[in-house]
Amino acid sequence: MTTAVRSPQPSTRPRRWRALLAMGLLLLGLGLVIFLSLTNGSVALTRSELIAAALRQGSPVHQTILWDLRLPRVLAALIVGAALGLSGALLQGMLRNGLASPFLLGISAGAGLVVVLVVGVGLLQVWVPLGAWLGAVGTTLMVYLLARTGTTLSVERLVLGGVAFSSFFGAIQSLLLLMSPDGQIQAALNWLIGSLNGRGWTEVTLVGPGILVVSILGCLLARQVNLLSLGDDLATGLGTSLVRSRCLIGAVATLLAAGAVSIAGLVGFVGLIVPHGVRLLVGTDYRLVLPLSTLGGALVLSAADLIARAGPVELPVGVVTAMLGAPVFIGLLYRRRAVGGL
Repeated sequence: MTTAVRSPQPSTRPRRWRALLAMGLLLLGLGLVIFLSLTNGSVALTRSELIAAALRQGSPVHQTILWDLRLPRVLAALIVGAALGLSGALLQGMLRNGLASPFLLGISAGAGLVVVLVVGVGLLQVWVPLGAWLGAVGTTLMVYLLARTGTTLSVERLVLGGVAFSSFFGAIQSLLLLMSPDGQIQAALNWLIGSLNGRGWTEVTLVGPGILVVSILGCLLARQVNLLSLGDDLATGLGTSLVRSRCLIGAVATLLAAGAVSIAGLVGFVGLIVPHGVRLLVGTDYRLVLPLSTLGGALVLSAADLIARAGPVELPVGVVTAMLGAPVFIGLLYRRRAVGGL
């Protein structure tokens, strides 16, 4: 009797310690990156100068650098990275596909097309984030309508529909860029590549609260994601509605990705790589994977932004994530080739 009661403890205790260790490492790394991001730049700040500026004391120049330039940019990086990491984890669990990312359902293509149209029409820059958000959400809705047949939602058609819309909208986007004047091409490309340069309190206060609420909702969907990752037959046998669960998870993932796109543009590889790294640390239980992917995404993008502005010339953060993410993903593929897939 006593052995039956105590038998679960050896299996749950190591997993709990691994989760706590992973969370501790992510929080430690996140704190270090935030400190370095606030103190490093064209004007370096010492720790005492940073504390004085944070308390609205000391040099007015340092206060302006901290409160008007660096702090909102760091917060924007944290928000975008967290949204992309959580969105990627939700989609990979829902679709049971390790190659799934926030842009798989045509989110990037829809957002990019609308941004090119907004820039081409000559509307004010303030309309670009709203246009990107509407384009991302609208494209995902069309993909879901294409994938739905009666009372079922086909995962294969969902993925293929996303690929089809991405190719179609990408072709239109390229055609519009070729026909646009040089100034409009440069303005559109600066956004399409993905960048946090110039992001301020406006983007953080407008999009940040919404992403926070949707992120909490996404983490609460861990049970549904765990069931879907087991397979359709088993999930249905356990009383899960496949259509309702996939629509809800897809809606949350889309809102997260669309919010991130509206702030920073098309930043790739964060939502693809981070969930893989988290699963290597804590396993496949999405009660752990989802919150840790949120932290991991915030850490990865804030570190990439720190690297992007570390040199003499600032790079778009989307270029940095692609240059760092592609070799990491190739390494993951090499490690798992013997398993037979991701």
